Amino acid sequence: MKFWWVGVGAFIFVIGVFILSLLLVKLLWAWTIPDLCPGAVKEGLVAKTISWYTSFKVAIFVAVLFGLGRTSVKK
Repeated sequence: MKFWWVGVGAFIFVIGVFILSLLLVKLLWAWTIPDLCPGAVKEGLVAKTISWYTSFKVAIFVAVLFGLGRTSVKK
């Protein structure tokens, strides 16, 4: 009877981790990119900050890269 609470709790946890990862991508971008590429940011070639949607796309890209890396390492 109380099993569905576990599913709801797991779903809320996954959503929380997802939102936290998007926030982490946004913060890391704003913290590192202007320091690593100041000339490109100044000329407008690279964005100084990114939107939530762009953060989502970067997170998906990184997840795919890590997924591909894990499958190529397995024997």
